[in-house]
Amino acid sequence: MFRFMTTLLVGAALVLPALAQEGGMPPQLVDHWKTSKKYVIALAEQMPAEDYSFKPNPAEMSFGEQMAHIAGANSFFFAALSGQKDPIPKPTKFDKATVLKMLNDSYDFSIAALQNLNHERMHEMIDSPAGKMSGMELLMLAIDHTAHHRGQCIVYLRAKNIKPVDYQF
Repeated sequence: MFRFMTTLLVGAALVLPALAQEGGMPPQLVDHWKTSKKYVIALAEQMPAEDYSFKPNPAEMSFGEQMAHIAGANSFFFAALSGQKDPIPKPTKFDKATVLKMLNDSYDFSIAALQNLNHERMHEMIDSPAGKMSGMELLMLAIDHTAHHRGQCIVYLRAKNIKPVDYQF
């Protein structure tokens, strides 16, 4: 009887965490967005406030516009993915304080949306700026988009002779 109870308890200890996670997103995805937030905020904080209007050439977005674009796109993608209304208003100012608030709000919304997603949503077809795509493709687009614009911001920092914080994953 003791052996049976021990086996039952050990089995429950192994199965219950998997059942609790079933239906939700893997915690590693949520952790990735938390790390992305920390890294993007660190990069945004490195640029002096007076250089948020810096553009390497006239055809580019300013540093502040790049960072606001990351924030706006993340909230847009995660609103579409989660079926919620996008809570982040279109910015009219791109100063450091406004952009940092927008980044924090956007990442907080995106992380909460991701934490509450059901994994079945990853297989559903969702309207996106690039047309209909699965939830998984939309999530991959969000990741790729953030990395692309974050990389541009790193170049802007280097153009100002600022060594960007070390990359985090």
